[in-house]
Amino acid sequence: MAGASQQQLNFLKEQMAGFGPVEVRRMFGGAGLFRDGMMFALVAEDTLYFKSDAESAPAFEAEQLRPFSYATKTGEHTLTSYRRAPERCLDDEGEMTQWSRLAWGAALRKAAATAKPKKKPPKP
Repeated sequence: MAGASQQQLNFLKEQMAGFGPVEVRRMFGGAGLFRDGMMFALVAEDTLYFKSDAESAPAFEAEQLRPFSYATKTGEHTLTSYRRAPERCLDDEGEMTQWSRLAWGAALRKAAATAKPKKKPPKP
């Protein structure tokens, strides 16, 4: 995975200002975009991908936005949980905010689904 430039990452953070504070963490040669410690987007090979799930997938499919994939020693690996962002997000802060919120919703649903239930106190 080729890295994203600091200039590109700063630009994305600026475009997402209407969505809220975004933290960038470098990872695997790319970068993860986080809000409140939760990853909702990634940047790989200069391309922005948003978190996706069964509820948000139709919006990505309607726009024919491909899932994130990367090469491995045994072939290509595809993650359907991240989809390419629409190009217009790079030109329109309103669009960036809308799609960031959609991705944030997917991240929140994933976190809720994987949260461990609290143990009940033992009965006396």
